[in-house]
Amino acid sequence: MDSLSNLELSLEESNIEKPHNFTHLHFYFHDTLDGENPNTLKIISPPNESSHGDFGSTFIIDNPLTEEEDISSKLIGRAQGTYALASKQGDLALKMDVIFVFTEGSYKGSTLTMFGRNAIMDEVREMPIVGGTGVFRFARGYALAKTTLFDPASGNAIEEFNVKIYH
Repeated sequence: MDSLSNLELSLEESNIEKPHNFTHLHFYFHDTLDGENPNTLKIISPPNESSHGDFGSTFIIDNPLTEEEDISSKLIGRAQGTYALASKQGDLALKMDVIFVFTEGSYKGSTLTMFGRNAIMDEVREMPIVGGTGVFRFARGYALAKTTLFDPASGNAIEEFNVKIYH
């Protein structure tokens, strides 16, 4: 038996948990850049002499996740991470690395990690879910994001998320 066959056999016989649950999550992501208590802060600005506009602007977030679009609806967690304007020309796209931290209900204490490209001018954007912790250990799937509110003056936005994962 070659070493690859031995590895496959040992993985099959191991006690490693294998993904077997499918979960669909629906929530709202509140991105607030202005006011007395913003949850999104710009941490990197492009050089003043940049001819590429906001390309490279980077933000750090700790955004509330709610059950409904209204910010006063039930808080179920936080979205923590960074996003950066990653396209120089053409469509506007963000590079996002976000951890959804669940603080309520049966998912309390669990997280999901989303890492991918967010083409923000598209009506619906798909980004990969690449991992998780707690009940979402070994998570794999995707998140569909749709902007439900955007204020160009402040940059504030609300995103509706539908997340489908195996874990």
